[in-house]
Amino acid sequence: MTIIAGIITFFFTALLTIAGVGAAFILIPVFLALGVEVHVAMATALLLNAVAMSVASVKFIRNRLVVWKVAIPILIVASILSPVGAWVSQGLDRTVLLWLFVGFLVFAAAMMLFYKPKPRETSASVRSLIGVGMVVGSLAGFLGGLLGVGGGNIVVPALVALGFDPKKASATTSFVVIFSSLTGFLGHASLAEMDYGLMGWTVAGSAGGAALGSWLMVDKLKGRQVKLIIGVVLLLIAANMIRGLV
Repeated sequence: MTIIAGIITFFFTALLTIAGVGAAFILIPVFLALGVEVHVAMATALLLNAVAMSVASVKFIRNRLVVWKVAIPILIVASILSPVGAWVSQGLDRTVLLWLFVGFLVFAAAMMLFYKPKPRETSASVRSLIGVGMVVGSLAGFLGGLLGVGGGNIVVPALVALGFDPKKASATTSFVVIFSSLTGFLGHASLAEMDYGLMGWTVAGSAGGAALGSWLMVDKLKGRQVKLIIGVVLLLIAANMIRGLV
């Protein structure tokens, strides 16, 4: 099981690193299907987000794609609120959590596929960009911790909706996800006994997949292709989860 999980992690991490969101939202249902307990699945997926985005961010930073004036406030606020979301998740039924997860996936996919905002100037005033970062960070931190998705799936659609270039939105989110995922991981890991065999194989797959995905995003793909990839994947995962819930 652990080797299969590692191979699946490599594939999906490569695909989702292109969008800067990490693969937690796909890996959670995969791990659940393999019989992993829900909080163990969420904690492991959040750790993998941190590993993958650390690898990817090295290339993104070198190519000056991270918008620091937005990334820093998102990072601070999201890191504070992510453990709060993880704590709140204890009081929710597993089915409720999964339906919330499905609703989020559909919303995010619609934003990526259909919403066409006016381009935003990322050299806007510091106050304006910090304000954007704090609002987006608040939502991403709490909801990311609640659903075990690291917040990146919320940040990317939000920044794209506000007019940021998809590549810069993805790269900025990648950096933020490192920290919000780590704090969310600690929250969920405290609620369950971790499977270290699973962690070992999936961490290796995550690092390899992130290296491949970041290369594709920077050197091979255009912004509109990045949006299309993440939107389609979100809808496919949502459809699969709905089938399992009804």
